[in-house]
Amino acid sequence: MRLLIISILISFQVFSQEKNTTKVVVGIVVDQMCYDYLYRFYDKFGDGGFKRLMNDGTNCRSTQYNYVPTYTGPGHASIYTGTTPENHGIVDNDWYSRIAGKEVNCVSNDSVQTVGSTSLEGKCAPTRLKCLTITDQLKMTYPDSRVIAMSIKNRGAILPGGHLSDGSYWFDYATGDFITSTFYAKTLPSWVANFNKQDYPQSFLNQTWSTLYDIKTYTESGPDNSPYEHLLPGKTTPTFPYDLKAMAKGKLRFDLFTSTPFANTYLTDFAIGALKNELLGKNDRVDMLCVSYSTPDIIGHAFGPQSVEIEDTYLRLDKEIERLLSALDKEVGTNQYVVFLTADHAVVPVPQYLVDNNLPGGSVYLTEAMKELNGKIYSKYGDSLIINNSYLNIYLNHDIIRAKNLDKTAICDFVKQEVASWKHVKRVYTGDELLSSAGGDYWTEKVKRGFHPAECGDIIFILEPGYLPHGTETATSERGTSHGSGFSYDSHVPLLWYGNGIPKQQIFRPISITDITPTLSHILKVAFPSACTGAPIVELLGQ
Repeated sequence: MRLLIISILISFQVFSQEKNTTKVVVGIVVDQMCYDYLYRFYDKFGDGGFKRLMNDGTNCRSTQYNYVPTYTGPGHASIYTGTTPENHGIVDNDWYSRIAGKEVNCVSNDSVQTVGSTSLEGKCAPTRLKCLTITDQLKMTYPDSRVIAMSIKNRGAILPGGHLSDGSYWFDYATGDFITSTFYAKTLPSWVANFNKQDYPQSFLNQTWSTLYDIKTYTESGPDNSPYEHLLPGKTTPTFPYDLKAMAKGKLRFDLFTSTPFANTYLTDFAIGALKNELLGKNDRVDMLCVSYSTPDIIGHAFGPQSVEIEDTYLRLDKEIERLLSALDKEVGTNQYVVFLTADHAVVPVPQYLVDNNLPGGSVYLTEAMKELNGKIYSKYGDSLIINNSYLNIYLNHDIIRAKNLDKTAICDFVKQEVASWKHVKRVYTGDELLSSAGGDYWTEKVKRGFHPAECGDIIFILEPGYLPHGTETATSERGTSHGSGFSYDSHVPLLWYGNGIPKQQIFRPISITDITPTLSHILKVAFPSACTGAPIVELLGQ
């Protein structure tokens, strides 16, 4: 009897240890996912995708971005570093570099070469990221751990994977293949090369994109033929069905491919391939798999959040999440992995829709305003002192200012006063103000957290709610939408946790996007990464 009791106790101990072992952590970022999509489309979701995460895990319902601007590059960097652009330095997708004398991309690097293609799309690396990611911290602490990251967008793979990734892969628009750069490896792993040989994108382009269900049931969306939506190549109306074989012509055919939900399927296939071929979770270590679904953003920009296209994209993405979770169950084992799902930003409703429905918002055309500002600066100082303006940042020409011995502070103050007088501008700041300010109100703090002096302009401004900046008005200005602000339509995003040790619960208290990484630090049993400023979500821990 005693031996039987001991045997039972040992078996229970082994079972408990197995249950408490997390072998793989999976980060899923959905590019441009609004919080309300979880609930607008809930009744049409299956039980194994978003609903499984929502109902069997933790749903953090008040998760916000705590800085401006809300773009893909800063979003991915903030999720995986646990800090904001003022520390990690990824202030936008692109910015003006005073050193290079031109705009640069957040992951561009001319010193590396493409691996897996002869195109230039692999000239990328995480070298502009100024601090460690949680994936870097994992690799430094447990060198045998594997980190694999992937996305259609280069920045969606590179920033999550960090500096020490065992493999970061992104889509090559020239070939339709997954590629990497010499920053990571000299050649593609054989499984990636073999995956590319299947030529999946071209096979998808031989299909037709029709709605997953009867289009009459898509009552959560606006009309299919909407004046607020862009046209895909080869179409005369923004309506279903999309005959991709007839539309896919020439070099831009892979651009068309990424504008369809089939690109999400392609990425899921690749993620499952990585899970199997990289043997994630198969050894005595914890591994990380980082998956960023870019296509919802591409479709969202073109069609907007009220479109049938975006609803169908999310109904299909639900099935991709289910496929990925099922693969994790099979390859890693239930209760052996942890998944978090969030978004790098959300999106503003189509500005022209707001205008037409007498709602606050619209488009702000800045080209003429900037032309007038340049004229005033020239009249006052005898020279054109603005070297670049982009993404609500105005960069002054420091060389001319120094050469003429002009007062930079006075010039910044003058420009600030002029910009503050523009219609629909909410706040204007000089860089010196943001650096010297010890604190401020809600908006000042958000802008301050998004400011890094080497990359940002000398004057930074934000617009009123619902407004998007444009250069000049065009025939298609009233179509499509974007993001970038600190308002809730851009900053309120889903955050779902599921898996080993994750309780079933809803959390309604405010959570910042920078809280994800310190929470992962406890799950992975590693120190906080170098510049982490977030706080762990304690409701997820200690179960």
